[in-house]
Amino acid sequence: MFTPPWFEYLLAVLHVRVHRARTAPSRGASAVEWVIITAIIAGVALGLATLIKTLVTQKQGEIEKNFGGGGGSGGNT
Repeated sequence: MFTPPWFEYLLAVLHVRVHRARTAPSRGASAVEWVIITAIIAGVALGLATLIKTLVTQKQGEIEKNFGGGGGSGGNT
């Protein structure tokens, strides 16, 4: 199954943050807050990426429909 590179990057960043939080000498509330904030930001980024992809795909479909699917004769008659 193909996973987009940006998703793998977000997972890697989140993994690094969680690892730092777990191995930090002061594993207090501050580390937990950073993990929660990072998870929220990653979730928002994932949601926005999905929304943008959906909107672009819809617009692409509209453009193809309005131009008859594209791929015309290129002016050759």
